[in-house]
Amino acid sequence: MTTGSLNWIKSSYSGSGGSCVEWAPEHAFATAKVPVRDSKCVDGPVLIVSAHAFTGLVAGVKAGDLGAI
Repeated sequence: MTTGSLNWIKSSYSGSGGSCVEWAPEHAFATAKVPVRDSKCVDGPVLIVSAHAFTGLVAGVKAGDLGAI
């Protein structure tokens, strides 16, 4: 997989310049594997997680269950 050809998006909750995570939903829906990257480092590493794991992460963030760092 070449990550440069993916259609990356970031959350609508992201500010203009904050620390953001991007994901590639079209790839995720087609393969059930979710590419995730740091929006500030687009040429950096890409983490691939299962759709199930990504869904759990999003649910945890929305519920406030992950705590503060």
